[in-house]
Amino acid sequence: MGRSSHCPGHRPDGEQAVEATDVAFTVLLEDSAEELYEQAPCGYLSTLMDGTIAKINTTLLEWLGLSRQEVVGRMRFSDLLTVGGKLYHETHFAPLLQMNGEVSGVALDIRATDGQRMPVLVTSKVKTSDDGGPMLVRTTVFDARDRRAYETELLRGRREAEEARRQAEVDRERLQEALAVLQQSLLPAELPTVPGLEAGSYYHTASPDLLGGDFYDLFSLGADRWAFFLGDVCGKGPQAAAVTSLVRHTLRAAALHDQDPVTVLTTLNTVLHERYTSGDPRYCTAVFGILHPGGDHVGVHLASGGHPSALIQRADGTAHYLPTPDGMLIGALPQAQFTSARTRLSPGDTLLLYTDGLTEARTGPKRELYGDDALRAFVSEQPAKGPQALVTALAGLLAGFDDGLDDDTALLALGVPAPLPTLASDDLT
Repeated sequence: MGRSSHCPGHRPDGEQAVEATDVAFTVLLEDSAEELYEQAPCGYLSTLMDGTIAKINTTLLEWLGLSRQEVVGRMRFSDLLTVGGKLYHETHFAPLLQMNGEVSGVALDIRATDGQRMPVLVTSKVKTSDDGGPMLVRTTVFDARDRRAYETELLRGRREAEEARRQAEVDRERLQEALAVLQQSLLPAELPTVPGLEAGSYYHTASPDLLGGDFYDLFSLGADRWAFFLGDVCGKGPQAAAVTSLVRHTLRAAALHDQDPVTVLTTLNTVLHERYTSGDPRYCTAVFGILHPGGDHVGVHLASGGHPSALIQRADGTAHYLPTPDGMLIGALPQAQFTSARTRLSPGDTLLLYTDGLTEARTGPKRELYGDDALRAFVSEQPAKGPQALVTALAGLLAGFDDGLDDDTALLALGVPAPLPTLASDDLT
């Protein structure tokens, strides 16, 4: 006969598990319902219909710091609440309970004897008799301190976020003001008065949060000679502003040393390439020119480095570009080729220089480039009333591009004023 697989006195694991379960179930059966009520993790109380407390468990008494003798038959449920909680109970909670027979999850504050407030969630239900009449109110009180702490933290976080947002708005406004001041420092405060010449300028900022790299200037070289330039540094922000400042000062200094436009741009190319030959390369496009006022006209000698050609509006209403082909980017290579051109401005003529933010604006449903042809057509449609009138018309055009204009645009217009119409002798009488 085979031997048993277990030793005498030792029972299989399955039998031990069943016995343990039986013991636990027996313990539950012997547990006191009254003890469960008294030591529950939440507060329980029963009140008469007028609110007088008839029964309350130990948990809630401990929260309140009161004895059963102090509460039962002596206090109403509303007496356990803070002033604000009592007011809410009388005006909202109790009427809702009377109408609906039950109110669930209402946030209130109970008041302990030490003066501390304890946030709770209260659920009350009316118990009715067999004939449907109200007998008493059973109320469950849940500790909501963790929830209140969570809500307080959320509120604090919301307030901090709102304060951070407000401070960010203030900082942004200050930044925009600082950027505007810095941007203006890179441009002449006003153009000088040139005898026999009218000048107009305009700067359109596409983004108030970023420094642009567009620049222009008009200044005297003495001996009835004037120099002008307009250009665009690649990129935006503080680095572009630093390059812009370097370019402006270099062009001014180079023009005082040698007034040949090609030589001036060559000097600028050398300075930029040597300064930014390592690390982050920086370059620009520019038009530099010399004005020679003489009699009733002004001679113009200019050179271009990678910049859009100047546009001339003639007194007869026609408009054409002054070609400067093959001009290379300034600062990109150690040796660069620049193209010069000459023209004469007669009374009523205007020379327009602009940066590519104007011609590269996106227009129409297909968001197509505005382009050189459209610009020439627009200028041809404008009355030949001088530089300032043309700049004003172009400023309106730029404003009309709205969000299609995503780059800064600088305008510089130079022209010879048209002679005033003479009055006939009959008009004087």
